[in-house]
Amino acid sequence: MNRLTATLITCNEEQNLPRVLDSLADLPDEIVVVDSGSADRTREIALQRGARVLCRAWTGFADQRNFAAAHAAHDWILALDADEELSPELRESLRAWKNRDPAEMAYEFSRLASYLGQWIRHSGWYPDRKVRLYRRDRARFAGVAHDSLVTDGRVGRLAGDLYHHAFRTVAEHTATVNSYSTAGAEEMFAAGRRSWLPAMLLAPPWMLLRRFFLQAGFLDGSRGWRIARMSAKYTFLKYRKLGVLARGGSLKASHRDANP
Repeated sequence: MNRLTATLITCNEEQNLPRVLDSLADLPDEIVVVDSGSADRTREIALQRGARVLCRAWTGFADQRNFAAAHAAHDWILALDADEELSPELRESLRAWKNRDPAEMAYEFSRLASYLGQWIRHSGWYPDRKVRLYRRDRARFAGVAHDSLVTDGRVGRLAGDLYHHAFRTVAEHTATVNSYSTAGAEEMFAAGRRSWLPAMLLAPPWMLLRRFFLQAGFLDGSRGWRIARMSAKYTFLKYRKLGVLARGGSLKASHRDANP
């Protein structure tokens, strides 16, 4: 049997944490929670459910995930977020995987997002495959705005969806767009990118058309239109902020952004 550690990174997740822990049930052999300063009952809930809790100041998604994996008792890691949840089918796929010889060094599965109370099956949001099951000695997370797993082995696929309870309100989505666009701009700047104006003008309308028409966002109704607009806004802000950095400015001061 493959021994498995489930890792979670948290900060003020008392509302989400019980749901993801319930979905894990008796599947992993260990649960490690890395908490970055919760002021609510997050740590208490994790401890009550038998998790091992490590406290660490926030250093970014990838770094927090790698820290959690480094402190796991087992080499196989299932990395989740507190606002995610295993579907029944994915849970059974993982249970079956535990009882066979792994053919790959990492595994991906589809992620299905709930947005403003509705499951989104288009708009470029599904199947949104994520590699979250892996051997820690063969892979690690990298990236700032959008962390992803980098592995030197083959990636398999498991059946079932990883449910993602993404945004309950437009305000939550707007805050994430603003935060991620800053991280995205800083990542591009660190990589040596300096050109920003053409992309700021051309990429947002292309993103809007792509999300709503080419990726069938219209089938998601008004939520699909909202997602398309927010995707365009993220793209616009990312390049505008890159322009601030390229001109020697700072992103520490808040930017006034138009309402979505």
